[in-house]
Amino acid sequence: MKRAVKAFCGLFVSSAMLLTPVATLAAENEKVDQACLAKFKNEKTKVLSERIGKKVGRAFESYSNDDIDDALERLLDLEPRADFDKAYVNRFLGYLFAGMDGKEDQAIKHLKISVGIGVLNHNEQTKAMRLLADLQMGQGQYAEAIKNYYAWMKESCTENADVYTRISQGYFELKQLDKMIGPADAAIALYSKPNQNPYILKLSSYYERKQYKNAVKVLETLVGLFPEDKRWWGQLGTFYMLNDQYEKALQTMELAYKQGYLEKASEIRALAQLYATNDIPVKSAQIQEKYIKSGLIEKTEQSLSTLANTFHAAREILKAAEYYGEAADISNNAEHYAKQGTLLLEAEQYDQAVAVLSKALDMGVKKPGRLHMSLTEAYFYQRQYRNAYAQVQKAKEFSRVKKTAESWESYIREKAKNNGVVI
Repeated sequence: MKRAVKAFCGLFVSSAMLLTPVATLAAENEKVDQACLAKFKNEKTKVLSERIGKKVGRAFESYSNDDIDDALERLLDLEPRADFDKAYVNRFLGYLFAGMDGKEDQAIKHLKISVGIGVLNHNEQTKAMRLLADLQMGQGQYAEAIKNYYAWMKESCTENADVYTRISQGYFELKQLDKMIGPADAAIALYSKPNQNPYILKLSSYYERKQYKNAVKVLETLVGLFPEDKRWWGQLGTFYMLNDQYEKALQTMELAYKQGYLEKASEIRALAQLYATNDIPVKSAQIQEKYIKSGLIEKTEQSLSTLANTFHAAREILKAAEYYGEAADISNNAEHYAKQGTLLLEAEQYDQAVAVLSKALDMGVKKPGRLHMSLTEAYFYQRQYRNAYAQVQKAKEFSRVKKTAESWESYIREKAKNNGVVI
């Protein structure tokens, strides 16, 4: 604060008010209208009245000696009558309060008085206007901040990238999402080097309004300008998915994965989902398995059953059965055991199938008739005809499989007879 006030004749206090940090102001991020500025060159410089000037000088001396309380007391005791004196004193108070923690409201109060009178010298007026807008932004007074940022640009004959970014941020806070795009684009045009912040604001606006195609365009630009920033790759893949561009989504996520940019479990799951969606279940299953084993993806009933289902789609039957079994062990879910047993039967692992299917039936399943039929087959193919016959009798009790069971019943009788087995 002291450094700022010692330069009081050209006093300016900057503050990073945006929720997302912005670049420090620099001349190359501004566009100045020289024709507009020229009209102020011959402006007559205003000065304080002799009475007020002497008292302001003493206040400044107190501040220079680190006696802030005395400086404030002297200024607050003043009762300036002339408009310029009043504007200048309130400007000084505004800058002092702006440099004190928790005194932003006081600073805003005095700067509004100063700026509102509108008689300061041009350089003093514009700097006070800019500080007022910055403080209002920081205090959540977004509508007032936006109004004063635009007023500052008009008065200073300057378009500034940082200010346009703050205006866009202000509209976001006010939920006026459609108004964010104009100032964000203006900021993008003014930054001498690409700055992510206005792009992020555009992305937020489009996302909140579910304009996913426009969001994709912004993310494509972000990936192109900032390819080293890992987050944009994953988000671009996600937005391609939201836009039903699954092939592009897979290409993006796969490239990001190969570069080591996918580090979150959600990103790995998204890549696995994209492999499955694009009819590449083997890769989907392999990547799920890898990261469940590594611990990045938590080993849960859901993750294991999803993995089992993916291996099943890839026709890796024994792998699918293995992971349905693990899902069942974690959750004690009879349906998972039923799926495991059915797959073991398909893989001709009849002994194991019998054990697992019997366990599922003992625990209780939604469709026991089908499991009795599966047990019928498992016993039959082991030539355990009496057990097969017993299971088919139980299957006949369920209407959905009764006809199938009846056809199997005669078949079992015939095979048993041919093999000398009495049922």
